[in-house]
Amino acid sequence: MKNRKTLLKKFGQAVRRLRRSLGLSQEEFAMVAGLDRSYVGAIERGEQNPSLWTIARLANALDVTVSELVGDLNSR
Repeated sequence: MKNRKTLLKKFGQAVRRLRRSLGLSQEEFAMVAGLDRSYVGAIERGEQNPSLWTIARLANALDVTVSELVGDLNSR
């Protein structure tokens, strides 16, 4: 298992990559997900450890499953 900081960074990068692929700004994405824009930014930078509920909201807003969103986090 990767350390916490690395895992959060990798998760944030996945969220950012998927958000950008949808052509959404952080503000637009946050509105769709029902989250604050600054919180979304902190997640994308790996500064926040989102709850499972928040991860599900992010996945829904990105139109992916939770497993698709977190699927490659443990890859080496």
